[in-house]
Amino acid sequence: MDGDDLVIRRAAVAALGSVNGSVVVVDPNTGRILTMVNQRLALKSGFIPCSTIKLVTSLAALSERVVEPNDWIYIGRYIRFNLTTALAKSNNQYFATLGNRLGFERVTKYAQMLGLGEKATLDLADEQPGSIAAEPPKFGGVGLMTSFGEGFSVTPLELAALVSAIANGGTLYYLQYPRTQAEIDQFTPKVKRPLDIAINGIADMRPGLRGAVDFGTARRAADAPEDPVFGKTGTCTDFLSSSHMGWFGSFNEVGNHRLVVVVMLTGGRDVSGGVAAGVAGAIYRSLFEQSYFAAVDPRHNDLPEIVTNTPSAR
Repeated sequence: MDGDDLVIRRAAVAALGSVNGSVVVVDPNTGRILTMVNQRLALKSGFIPCSTIKLVTSLAALSERVVEPNDWIYIGRYIRFNLTTALAKSNNQYFATLGNRLGFERVTKYAQMLGLGEKATLDLADEQPGSIAAEPPKFGGVGLMTSFGEGFSVTPLELAALVSAIANGGTLYYLQYPRTQAEIDQFTPKVKRPLDIAINGIADMRPGLRGAVDFGTARRAADAPEDPVFGKTGTCTDFLSSSHMGWFGSFNEVGNHRLVVVVMLTGGRDVSGGVAAGVAGAIYRSLFEQSYFAAVDPRHNDLPEIVTNTPSAR
């Protein structure tokens, strides 16, 4: 693709290899799509998000004050989790508890606010949006929604926009995909909406997202100390397509030169969030070895244009 960052694209293609899936890499400070590998999957109407929905659950629960970051929730006589350990280990019972405390209406409100159920891009006519649950699942209820993502359909682009908002501290950008050098030269970031209510929640989530890589479900994305990676895995079965799903939504922390890398895999039983984290880890390591993060794009200092501030009514 003429508009892709070729260094990133080569790293993403090599890391994905022959696995059936898609990789989307975004600049979280501008919303520019730097590469999109396997557009057929990235632009489809979505897949069950598995445990990546716990990003929505966390932000909703923290914003609504139904839990504090250091609150312990017991899921057994001697087993307990707080937000950091639950995110790192992707504990389903913890997030089901938060979902039941929130209730269906608040969960879907935050999902929409965070960009689910609507197109993530400004300029891709072929993009199909995912969908938000219309009612709680018959079996498992809201807790199944907020731990496994049951009832939701999410695209790699939607997850990339959501993770970008977490990475940049609370701004949901329209994703844009310039196709030529001229479009790159004229690129202007466009804000979909600021997420002011989520700022404190984002800071509270970061230790858990880092913990996923350090000691949790995303250990395959283990990185060099100079290039810390934060992320959330997702593993489950999409019963509509009978496919196993593996997700990893991630971002790195290198001064102002940051990336969001979303990996979505679909296939047989060997597919998982851990495998997806391994793909992302290979991308980060390849770029680090090429000193990609040593240079800072001066366009990060641009002030974005705000296009709209509120989500459409539901």
